[in-house]
Parts: sequence; structure tokens; C-alpha cells
Amino acid sequence: MTWLITALVLVVATAGLLRWRRPAWYWLTFGVTLATLRVLVRYGSVMDACGLTVPAPRWRLTLARMTNRPVPGPRAPRILRVRVTRTGLALRLKLRPGQDAFDVAASCDRLRHSFAMNGVTSRELRSGVVELRMTGYDVLRRVQMPALVDTRPMRVPVALCEDGAVHYRDYRTVPHALTLGATESGKSVYQRNLVAALAPQRVALVGIDCKQGVELFPLARRFSALADNPDTAAELLDALVSHMQDVYQLIRAEQRITADVPDAEIAADIWDLPEDLRPVPIVVLVDEVAELALFATKDEEKRRDRIITALARLAQLGRAAGVYLEICGQRFGSELGKGITMLRAQLTGRTAHRVNDESSANMALGDIAPDAVLAAIQIPTDTPGVAITGDSTGGWARIRAPHTSLRQAVNTCNRYADLTPDLSVLAPFRPVLGTLAPVPAPAPAVESAPAAA
Repeated sequence: MTWLITALVLVVATAGLLRWRRPAWYWLTFGVTLATLRVLVRYGSVMDACGLTVPAPRWRLTLARMTNRPVPGPRAPRILRVRVTRTGLALRLKLRPGQDAFDVAASCDRLRHSFAMNGVTSRELRSGVVELRMTGYDVLRRVQMPALVDTRPMRVPVALCEDGAVHYRDYRTVPHALTLGATESGKSVYQRNLVAALAPQRVALVGIDCKQGVELFPLARRFSALADNPDTAAELLDALVSHMQDVYQLIRAEQRITADVPDAEIAADIWDLPEDLRPVPIVVLVDEVAELALFATKDEEKRRDRIITALARLAQLGRAAGVYLEICGQRFGSELGKGITMLRAQLTGRTAHRVNDESSANMALGDIAPDAVLAAIQIPTDTPGVAITGDSTGGWARIRAPHTSLRQAVNTCNRYADLTPDLSVLAPFRPVLGTLAPVPAPAPAVESAPAAA
């Protein structure tokens, strides 16, 4: 009996230590079994307490009266499937007649407390079917990206969602994006993750960093063009507009609109062209957009109008030509001058890190996901990298990028420097670099940690 008590104490102590120091390990060893039992045992009573049950149908009540049997109680949504994930549980529910997916979404916070889970989110899969994703621990506290991710051309993983899913940046679905955040909020780390994820792909990276290049120039070996001041940025953007027009001429020449050509083979953008003719897609990263929009003299005002006009043209017409925008800044409001709101309207993807005021959150999310504004202004200062992301569909999610140091991002860019496309239109803006030093072996999987923006 003594050895049994000793073993039990050791198991409990091990579980407590894992839950404190390694919550992911605790979930995979002890937590998943306890949580599954807790959810299945409490399911009926919790759904009834949360108002997610409906009365029994009339035919069952009538049958009970006719057969002198007990009156059937209210019915909860039927569980179709329980799936265990690396961060929690996924319950697929079949709603009863009269129930709505909004009712389940409104009860997520009560379900989280009732099932003793760290977080609960819901999404409607199809009519009458809802999936509840439950997380067993705070996945954003120590971000660990899964070893296997669904990477495709122009689709890269950049962060982890609060429900344990991977957040992807898909340029073919969301061509242009805006990232806002105050100083020390984690914008720079998010940008490093994006560059490091794009480095192994067949894509040309173009950077505009008017902070004298302190953020992007260390990664210059993987960039086809870089600008570190507004004057160079204006010339670079004009060159991109000219490149965009040339690409459209190529698409026109290859459309082959004849009666015997199927609709699926008629080219409308670069992805419809044959691979040997397809131009290299270009991702333009603007580190601080306010430096491009501010001016103090008449000459600077003319340069500013030229820059904003070029950005607006790229945002409106660049998708089909394979030119994608990633614009970062601390604020992006109408106080930056004319043309800013028109440019912002073309930026479908929105990511808001911690901001200093509500108006900054409204600039990023107010016109696409008003419910996300409150979540954005509630991000604490001690969690750099946490952000709220949304798009034009109105949905939003809380994400956090894994901490990537500048050295790790530089090593990744140096490793894939040979993949940097050499485009003639961007040749005048190609950064001049010295001899490439040996690149060390890839670093192990990184985890989140407090990081400067």
C-alpha cells in the first residue's frame, strides 16, 4: 500500500509541475483525458444551464402521455464528434430545431467556465452544424508553432491563434494588408516572421524603411530592392507602377481569347499564365507609412502626393499583376492627408497590435470588424506580439507571432539569398552588399518571449 501511495503522490506532483512549467506537455499527458471526461460528464447539465437546450418535440410529449411514461426533458445539441488536438478539444455539434449558431457563440464564455477550459470559440461549419474549439491552456503565453504546417505558394504561417490554429498570410486570398501598433507592441517581430516565412519561396521582396533602414536592411540579402528615405521610395514606387503596367501587357498578349479556348485557360492575372512566362510575384513591405505621408515644405508635399498616389494605384491594380502590399505603422488615419483613407479601403487584411488609444484601433478594425476594436485596446503591455487580426468578412481572432530575433531572421535570409530574383526594373534599388558569410545550421523552433517592436 505504501508504494501505491508513493506512486500516486509522484504522479500528482509530476502533473502539477508540468501544468506549471510545461502546460503543453501537461495537456498531452494528463489534461486531455481529464478534460474529455469532464466535458462528456457535464455536457447535458452545462448546456441546460447555459440555455442551449430546447423542449422535447410535441410528438415525444404526446407519446409519453399515451404510454404513461415520464415526460422527456429538454434536449441539448447532439455531439457528432469529439476530436483531440495538440492544444485542446474540438466538438462538432448538431443543433436542434429552433437553435442558432449565434446562441452558441454568445455562450462561449459561460462554456469556458463550466468546462474549466482556458478558452472556447465557435464557428458555423454549415447550416445546423457548429464546431466548438476548446483550448486546454494559454497557447499565446508561450507560442510554439506546430512542426507541420500547410505552406503553399504565397501562403505562409506567421502566428498562432488563441484557439490553437495556425494563422496564415495568404496573398492570393488577401492581397494587401495593414499592420498597426504602438512602439514595443511587436510589429517588428511580426514583420520578421513574415520575411523569414517568405524567404524560401519564389517571390521578390521589396522594402521601404524610412528609419534609415534599421529594420529591413539587416535582411537585405533576400531583398530585390530597398529604400531608406522618402526620395528613393518615390522612385522605387514609380518603378513598381511601371512594372505593373508591363505585366498587364504580358497578360493581354497571352490571353488567347478565341472560341476554341476554354474559359479556364483565359489569362486574367499572372497565376493564369504558363509557369515559364509567369512573372515573379512581388511583396512590398512598408515599415513606417507615416514617414512617407508627412511633409514640411512644398517640395515634400509634392513628393508625398506622388508616393501616396503610387501606393493607391498598386493597391487598386496590383493584385492581378502579382504586386502585394504590406503596410505597417503606428497610426493610419485621415490626419496623414488626402488619399490615405482611399488607400486604407484597399487594404483587406488588418492586424492591430497594442495601440495607445481607441481611435488607432478604429483606424485598423472599425470599418471591417467593430467588435474587435474593444479587444484591440485591451491588449496588455506585458504581452508584446499579441494582436487582433480581421478581414472584410467581419470575423476576427487574437493571434501572437513566435518570437524571432533579428539574428534568426538574418540567418534565414542569408540562407536563401540565392533565391533573390534579379529584376531589371528594380536593379537600381538593389542593395549593395559585401561577401556572404557562412550561414549556421537552422535554429530550433522558437518560442514567444517579450520582444521589442
